[in-house]
Amino acid sequence: MRTVKLLDTTLRDGEQSPGVNLNLAEKVEIAKQLERLKVDIMEAGFPGCIKGRF
Repeated sequence: MRTVKLLDTTLRDGEQSPGVNLNLAEKVEIAKQLERLKVDIMEAGFPGCIKGRF
């Protein structure tokens, strides 16, 4: 039987979208919902990748 693994980039790419600024509670809620949906891999992002953000 073949298996399919789900990879989600919401937490990574969401932070790159203009006007989006997720706080910690929002990120945790998104991660919990992705876990509930049984997503296999969550890409959370890259520290310091947004110029002037850190």
